[in-house]
Amino acid sequence: MTQDTSLRFREFKMPDVGEGLTEAEILKWYVQPGDTVTDGQVVCEVETAKAAVELPIPYDGVVHELRFAEGTTVDVGTSIITVDVAPGSGEAAPAEAAAVPPAQTEASPVAEAAAEAEEAKPQGRQPVLVGYGVAESSTKRRPRKQAGAPEQSRAAAAVQAEMNGHGVPTAPRPLAKPPVRKLAKDLGIDLATVTPTGPDGVITREDVHAAAAPAAAAAPITAPAAEPVAAQEPLVAPAVEAGARETRVPIKGVRKATASAMVGSAFTAPHVTEFVTIDVTRTMKLVEELKTDKDMAGLRVNPLLLIAKALLVAIKRNPEVNASWDEANQEIVQKHYVNLGIAAATPRGLIVPNIKDAHDKTLPQLAAALGELVATAREGKTTPAAMQGGTVTITNVGVFGVDTGTPILNPGESAILAVGAIKLQPWVHKGKVKPRQVTTLALSFDHRLVDGELGSKVLADVAAILEQPKRLITWA
Repeated sequence: MTQDTSLRFREFKMPDVGEGLTEAEILKWYVQPGDTVTDGQVVCEVETAKAAVELPIPYDGVVHELRFAEGTTVDVGTSIITVDVAPGSGEAAPAEAAAVPPAQTEASPVAEAAAEAEEAKPQGRQPVLVGYGVAESSTKRRPRKQAGAPEQSRAAAAVQAEMNGHGVPTAPRPLAKPPVRKLAKDLGIDLATVTPTGPDGVITREDVHAAAAPAAAAAPITAPAAEPVAAQEPLVAPAVEAGARETRVPIKGVRKATASAMVGSAFTAPHVTEFVTIDVTRTMKLVEELKTDKDMAGLRVNPLLLIAKALLVAIKRNPEVNASWDEANQEIVQKHYVNLGIAAATPRGLIVPNIKDAHDKTLPQLAAALGELVATAREGKTTPAAMQGGTVTITNVGVFGVDTGTPILNPGESAILAVGAIKLQPWVHKGKVKPRQVTTLALSFDHRLVDGELGSKVLADVAAILEQPKRLITWA
């Protein structure tokens, strides 16, 4: 009896990994036809208009076909990979599945059969989270699950797949999800040396970062001491053929979304920008002191940390600046929390992830959150959720040696603070001209929400704290 291929071959469709996204580009495949995969295993990395995201497969089985090549932009809801969930159970569809086919729009016979099966199913909620499908009905259960048995974690399932036929690991291996293993490999961390804190002894991303922190702290510091933010990676330029007079680069992904958002922001919110040049010598000295403080051991300490804390204190003293404009309801929405955005230039374009509830964090907690944010952005693993819900933003133009700039508001936010380069300059200090560490701050704000007085107060508070950082203690 021939098995129904529509049940045997499962099609994994491109999910909506954000809110209302319509397409994503396949950056890299981690599997090829013939590879065994387990439920929760990452099979590819895609780039949306918001971030690069790893997609885990929701099936156990053998990869039958990859539907699109790397570099192809695929619409949400389109099948991207076929998995044989019952290999060796009978006559199969053509086994000579090509490695990675070119971009195509026609569906294969297997895909058509799967599509017909999908259409025959009751229509309901569609999956929107990465790699997590929606239950087809309340009565269906996967045959591999046993009634009454505790559900095994995805990480444990992945590890069990690596065991031999006797249920004994072929070699001792720590429990960790595939993305965590990749992170550890990228950071040069041996998982056997990492202390797990997850359920059932599973190693988490936080555990890997914690193991990497002491090594990073012990490494020599090569960045300039006056650099407010970690050096950002340049955008990757396309190769230029000899003699070419023009090069055309497709506008897509993060750059496309950023351009659209900036145009919308510039022509929706009336921007006002104010500037102040200040002496931050004492702040720079405090940064050096904090680097040797035992409470900050293993944490990233740089001028950005104190600039962020100064802005949070200024917002606490002037809470009206932390708001948004609701055009539809004609209301000003006052935010009683601060999700602090940090603009970061990455090879795929500018992104603005934010630290949730930054107003509640101590200085060590804020330092840890900033370190995690920067590391994740550099890896290209910032999630769409990390870039949603921001209330105010800090952007650093000083890393490029620029003195100042006029920052454009992140859509939906009320203010953005730009930090210029910190340079040794002649400055009148205690009645004498002396060399001092000086920088220029620029605060742009939505003039519908923030008038000149309020904006000036916020900028003056940030400047006062950075000139006299002891105010962090008395004003916080």
